[in-house]
Amino acid sequence: MDFKVGQKVVYPNHGLGVIEAICVREVCTGQRCEFYQLRLIATNSIVMVPTANAREVGLRPPITPDGCHRLLQVLAEDFEDPPMDWKGRYKEFTERMRTGDIFEIAYVLKTLVYLNTIKPLSFREKRLLEKARYLIVSEVAEALRRSVGQIDPLIDRALEQACAKHQNGRTSRAFVAGT
Repeated sequence: MDFKVGQKVVYPNHGLGVIEAICVREVCTGQRCEFYQLRLIATNSIVMVPTANAREVGLRPPITPDGCHRLLQVLAEDFEDPPMDWKGRYKEFTERMRTGDIFEIAYVLKTLVYLNTIKPLSFREKRLLEKARYLIVSEVAEALRRSVGQIDPLIDRALEQACAKHQNGRTSRAFVAGT
C-alpha cells in the first residue's frame, strides 16, 4: 500500500502518525532507500519507515467509521479465559500489540480490563492496559471525528458488556461442571 504526504497512518504499538515526507536516504550499506517520514501524534517523534517494508512493519491506514462500529461490537463480545501465568500472558499480549491490528489490541484491552476487576495487575500489565486503551480510543476518536471524551464512554460501555458476558459465561460453565 502506498501512502501520501499528509496522510494519517497507524504505526504499530505507537498509534496515529502523519506522513510528513517521502524521502530517499543512504543506508549503512551505501544503498539508497526510500522512506516514509512520519510524525507520531502522541509523542511528536519522527519515525522513518522504509517504503518497501511498510506492510511488514504493520503501517496501515486508520480504521474506518464502519470498522469502528465493528470494533465496538468485538469489544463487547465474550472472550476466552486468558492464561493464568502472567509471564506467558504478558508475552502473548505484547505480541498481539506489536501486530498493530486494532482487533488484536481490543482483545488485549478487554482481557486486561476483566483481569483487573478480579485481581491486581502487575505493573507491566497495567502499562499494557493503558497503552491498549490509548491506541483504541485515539484511533476511534480520529476515525469518528470525535473527542476522546466522547469516545471513552463508548469504549467503557463495550468493555462492561464483555466483562459481564465473560463473568456470566464463567458462572454458567462452573455450574455445568459442578452438576
